[in-house]
Amino acid sequence: MRLVEVEPGKWRIERPRLKPARSDLPLPYVISDIMPETEQVDGRFYTSKRAFRAVGKAHGLIEVGNEKQKPKTRESGTRAASERRRQSLKTAVAKYRSA
Repeated sequence: MRLVEVEPGKWRIERPRLKPARSDLPLPYVISDIMPETEQVDGRFYTSKRAFRAVGKAHGLIEVGNEKQKPKTRESGTRAASERRRQSLKTAVAKYRSA
């Protein structure tokens, strides 16, 4: 074990440096357009993801996992919900006091 001075007054243990994990491949991984033969709603079989999605989109279908979801709004933040909550509390208090 050997100590190495990093900054004046700061020391650390010298450890062997590991090489970062790198692939032997010359290019980054590319996702293929080819897929197993799959039947679409028009009765034809497709091996291209692009063609499969185009036919589904033309028929008005939504591919699960790729749809854009609408942002959810909280009902409790609306004015009507706030009024209902106040009225509910007033009713509960009135019932409690009358009992």
